Amino acid sequence: DGTELTAKPKRSFYAARDLYKYRHQYPNFKDLRYQNDLCNLRFYKNKIPFKPDGVYIEEVLNKWKGDYEKLEHNHTYIQWLFPLREQGLNFYAKELTTYEIEEFKKTKEAIRRFLLAYKMMLEFFGIKLIDKTGNVARAANWQERFQHLNESQHNYLRITRILKSLGELGYESFKSPLVKFILHEALVEDTIPNIKQSALEYFVYTIRDRRERRKLLRFAQQHYTPSEHFIWGPPRKQKSEGSKTNKKPASPISIHNSCISKHKKPKEPKNTSVSGSSAGKTTEERKVELTKNGEENDQDEQEMNCDAVRQNNSEKNSDTDTCQLSKSEEIHDTSDRKEDASHSKKDDENLNNDCGNHPGTTEKDLCDTENSSNNASADPQDNLDKDTLSGGTTTKNKDELK
Repeated sequence: DGTELTAKPKRSFYAARDLYKYRHQYPNFKDLRYQNDLCNLRFYKNKIPFKPDGVYIEEVLNKWKGDYEKLEHNHTYIQWLFPLREQGLNFYAKELTTYEIEEFKKTKEAIRRFLLAYKMMLEFFGIKLIDKTGNVARAANWQERFQHLNESQHNYLRITRILKSLGELGYESFKSPLVKFILHEALVEDTIPNIKQSALEYFVYTIRDRRERRKLLRFAQQHYTPSEHFIWGPPRKQKSEGSKTNKKPASPISIHNSCISKHKKPKEPKNTSVSGSSAGKTTEERKVELTKNGEENDQDEQEMNCDAVRQNNSEKNSDTDTCQLSKSEEIHDTSDRKEDASHSKKDDENLNNDCGNHPGTTEKDLCDTENSSNNASADPQDNLDKDTLSGGTTTKNKDELK
């Protein structure tokens, strides 16, 4: 039981959808069953009784008032006292029409009886209407009635219907004082704690004015316990800012820039030019350039080895790539360049994975630029293998690079 009391409440999709339709897309039905027979207005004019009980409105207001047992256990009168533009549980009651609403508002007799019915139901709940603006307060019998209201939760559906009907028949301004009073009793005074879920899920959202709804939700949020379980309305600003600060992901571009800074070569343009023009130079010229760039290539290989370690941890096929690379150094024929191109393509993909990039993004182009420099530093080694086979004079330089 303790776990259920402290469990975080959940929003009802059906309640949200129903009340949204009430506020914006009413009526909730496609075709009326009856057209303009004005049965709700005629009932309030005391011309017809409500069905199936066969009781007139004057009898209800005079004889049923104060008879809490009858008001509690009879479930057919509430649809007639507070009609809506939707079908209720009593299928003898008929939906309001827009034309009937306009005629109802023009009939003083109907409006007077409607307010008397509202006062009767408020008294049944332990509440009294204190002025013409809709303000309410505790009735004389509030303790007994609040205890009953806290236990008989089917009356929460009646309150929702009453609030909707107030808005339909021209008393939208009466809603907010009643909902505010119920929230105060439930959250602050703790006299009817069981009603707070229905009040926040249904009663508040019958109010069409968004500013009024927000006022009520802010009031409820201030007094709701535990505060972290309040799920109606926007979260607190402090919590939202804190969560944004803590959960803000690092920028992919900044991560990639740091990745590039670790692998950046001091003289990339020179290396690229060396790889691009090495095919047209003699063996002696390549030996001189490789000797000059020996220290740079050492540093490049160390960084590439670090990349290889990370690739070994993240890629299952890295051993296979290494074996293929070693075989490509042993086989010296016209297929060397094709195999090297395939290895460089795999290396490009592995580096993209290390940098955390996705295909088609801007960061991929940056990694491709870096991969081109890595391939540039690898080209002299491949050329050096060929020179070793032809002349055998550059073996020392190759060992130094390794």
